[in-house]
Amino acid sequence: MSTAGKVIKCKAAVLWEANKPFSIEEVEVAPPKEHEVRIKIMATGICRSDDHVITGALVMPFPIILGHEAAGVVESVGQGVTSFKPGDKVIPLFIPQCGECKSCLGTKGNLCSNTDLASGAGLMPDGTTRFTCKGKAIHHFLGTSTFTEYTVVHESALAKIDSAAPLEKVCLIGCGFSTGYGAALQTAKVEPGSTCAVFGLGGVGLSVIMGCKVAGASRIIAVDINSDKFAKAKELGATDCVNPKDFQKPIHEVLIEMTGQGVDYSFEVIGRTDTMTAALACCQYNYGVSVIVGVPPAAEKITFDPMLLFTGRSWKGSVFGGWRSKDSVPKLVADYMNKKFVLDPLITHTLTLTQINEGFDLLRTGKSIRTVLKF
Repeated sequence: MSTAGKVIKCKAAVLWEANKPFSIEEVEVAPPKEHEVRIKIMATGICRSDDHVITGALVMPFPIILGHEAAGVVESVGQGVTSFKPGDKVIPLFIPQCGECKSCLGTKGNLCSNTDLASGAGLMPDGTTRFTCKGKAIHHFLGTSTFTEYTVVHESALAKIDSAAPLEKVCLIGCGFSTGYGAALQTAKVEPGSTCAVFGLGGVGLSVIMGCKVAGASRIIAVDINSDKFAKAKELGATDCVNPKDFQKPIHEVLIEMTGQGVDYSFEVIGRTDTMTAALACCQYNYGVSVIVGVPPAAEKITFDPMLLFTGRSWKGSVFGGWRSKDSVPKLVADYMNKKFVLDPLITHTLTLTQINEGFDLLRTGKSIRTVLKF
């Protein structure tokens, strides 16, 4: 029996307030409005950015359905949608690509003006929500909300992908993998023979390492206070692994000594202000480029010596790896299918939606790289 045009009742992980566990609830998911698509989520990854909302480091309204790294199948489409049809395999895009704003029309950036990243309103583009639970409106997260069996997204925030793609793997292309891989290839534009340092060896940091390797970097130094992550980093391309706890001196000094003048490219993939300044300081003083990939904590400010920039270093930010989402995600899935990169080593745990709190515990204790929830 078709569900098109009808409200769907399904399971979702609702976060009612900050610093509390997720609650598995029955929610009502409204049909898609004009230019919207309703998706059956098949697999979704647990990302550190989701945890930032729980802890308050990323400010969003509650109650909310989190999740933004997923893959699924189109269930139904709203009026005016011509590029998707029921049954299409898709990846939701937390950075949409509207094709109409200055960013989308230009060539300089990938951050579409219609993203909810800056406003944090937690609503669809028309200012309303498609979720209700126990009579209450539930907020969306970054226009995606994937910790639910069904979700609704705007068609500009959706990419159609290869129908043969394994959704429990390519869901990582919706955020973590693309963010790290692109930070190296798109944002930094790492060159063959260059030296790189990667701070933070979670799923995104390891994806940065993969990008640096593909770009032909001659030396890739992996930095983390959890030495258990070093074997995986080396498997994916790191040439050196450094634990700051093993040294008396600041980590940027260690990296400068290891390389002579500092690295050509550094990447901060943790989301801490102290490691952001350390990553900048470990770059070559005249032409080194440091890229902030980790989500900066709300309300925290950076204090640093401006001489670090005066001598010529560049400090850059990278959102979704600099990729234009709608254009790039199908191509990245095609690259995965053509074995240009691997995703399996990043996925350490596979759980169900009802085990979501267990998945976040694995993330917080450093026991997982990526946990994928399969529906």
